[in-house]
Amino acid sequence: MLVLDKPRVMGIINITPDSFYTGSRKQHTDEVMQLTERMIAEGADIIDIGGQSTRPGSKRISIQEETDRTAPAIERIVQHFPNTLISIDTYSSEVAKSAVQAGASIINDISSGDMDPAMLPVVASLQTPYICMHMQGTPDTMQKDPHYDNVTLTVLDYLIHKADECRKAGINDIIVDPGFGFGKTIAHNFTLLKSLPALQIIQRPVMVGLSRKSTIYKTLHSTPEAALNGTTALHTIALLNGANILRVHDVKEAKEAIDLFTAYKNA
Repeated sequence: MLVLDKPRVMGIINITPDSFYTGSRKQHTDEVMQLTERMIAEGADIIDIGGQSTRPGSKRISIQEETDRTAPAIERIVQHFPNTLISIDTYSSEVAKSAVQAGASIINDISSGDMDPAMLPVVASLQTPYICMHMQGTPDTMQKDPHYDNVTLTVLDYLIHKADECRKAGINDIIVDPGFGFGKTIAHNFTLLKSLPALQIIQRPVMVGLSRKSTIYKTLHSTPEAALNGTTALHTIALLNGANILRVHDVKEAKEAIDLFTAYKNA
């Protein structure tokens, strides 16, 4: 059961050859298990398994290939770490269904059902928590000159509408994600981070995915591999602005940021 009485950490494991950060790419089950064990030891509350890269310009693989990458890994994790919550990072309802059958208990969809009209009915039938995210365009087009008149208002309006659509479909547990880096420029991302408190109007938990993204490493003239310190800095800002879940590559550092934030808040 996912309880959000305090900020939680979601550890990212990509069973792909082409995710933007090399440290999250694990193509063999043994590698997935080793990383899962380490993340749990470091304090991960959720392990997020993905088999389809969603980096800018990524291409869609088949549903069967995505299922073959993710379902066996989920089964192994459930077998060895039965008390660990697993989320499936997919925009395919068929992949989501197979993942839940394998033992996943959360569905994390970058398209909020917009890329698969069957997604919301399937999530409702499975009765799992659902993470819906804002994205302008699709992964292969989203970073081709993204434009907004007001990025905060656009994202807020979309997530309000989407949360209502989810509720009407029969989904009870909804988490929203503003979609940092998904059809946004660096300036858009910083504006969204500054205005993150506005999402409280939706009255749903907020997840942020900032970890090692280009907003950080391009601003610092660096690389994803060197972006850990910048990630922690933005995670701290996100926590101060109301984030409930941090989706991260580096669990230990995110957990430390949460522990320090909690001590600060309770002082």
